[in-house]
Amino acid sequence: MAVTLKEVAREAGVNLSTASRSLHATYGVHTATRARVLAVAERLNYHPNRVARGLVTGRSHTLGLVISDVRNPFFAEVARGAEDAAYAAGYDLVLCNSDLDPAKQMHYIRSLLAMRVDGLLMNSVGDLSRADQEKLAAAGTPIVLLNRSPKNLGFSTATADNFQGGFLAGQYLARLGHRAIAHLAGPRQHSNLTDRTRGFLKAVQSAPANVSVVVVHGEHSFQGGYEMMKKLLARHRKFTAVFACNDAIAFGTIRASLEAGLSVPGDLSIVGFDNVEVSSIIHPPLTTVDQPKYELGRAAMEILLKRTNVPEHRMLGVELIERQSCRALVGPAAQAGKGK
Repeated sequence: MAVTLKEVAREAGVNLSTASRSLHATYGVHTATRARVLAVAERLNYHPNRVARGLVTGRSHTLGLVISDVRNPFFAEVARGAEDAAYAAGYDLVLCNSDLDPAKQMHYIRSLLAMRVDGLLMNSVGDLSRADQEKLAAAGTPIVLLNRSPKNLGFSTATADNFQGGFLAGQYLARLGHRAIAHLAGPRQHSNLTDRTRGFLKAVQSAPANVSVVVVHGEHSFQGGYEMMKKLLARHRKFTAVFACNDAIAFGTIRASLEAGLSVPGDLSIVGFDNVEVSSIIHPPLTTVDQPKYELGRAAMEILLKRTNVPEHRMLGVELIERQSCRALVGPAAQAGKGK
């Protein structure tokens, strides 16, 4: 049987109120009394009932994080940043994977709200319906959307500059001389991926030379990248470069390309997005757009912990990281036969 606060109070020779205030370091308790209560609690192996305390205080000191898939290294780093910030503030974090399923996402949200979490971080599967927005707003629980454009959702957001990241990727490939580029864009309903596509298309459309682009949609995972690339290669092989909307897709793209007998970057240049840790150690090391993943999770948690009703929006900067998965088709590098 778990030891109760009443037993701690009786053993320490104090009333329930004094025992509670001693354990939670509140005012009005003599130093010697608090020390005696703490010593008794430790000896009896007492653990406070957080559920019961939450009913009194209205706070569970628990937060929820809903992401697409923690197996994606991007989300693993985001989750770590959020968890570290929550732990430092004295909160526990409950992690849920939506698996790109809107119904599963809402199931977990309802479960977390039933647990009376003090706040929610969400990497939403897609655009929230008006009905879902109204349900979430009516719950009265602070919510921060990860990697979503502010728009007019009424919730706080924390995101990287996805449009600029896509623009950098398109600008880079056009500068290297690529005039036929495939873009593996991921699911249509993801606003952050859509922003990357918009930035990419803006860059290639404004390039000095004409650039043709074929856009393919699919799951934003290793398997999704592999399948999209297999389908693309089955139709034609006239493109010389690929911009994948995240690194997981880029890894699947490399796998499919190698299976088709193509070399990277000899036959095909590939650019990813995220700069997850493994992107620097695969062969060839992946050129990619870096977004501060850990900092993104931490920033979202900092917003959530403010528990304010006024939406706050933070956008973090990005940069292109050049490695060895791309080669130039024009200029000195192409003439020397060297890839970047």
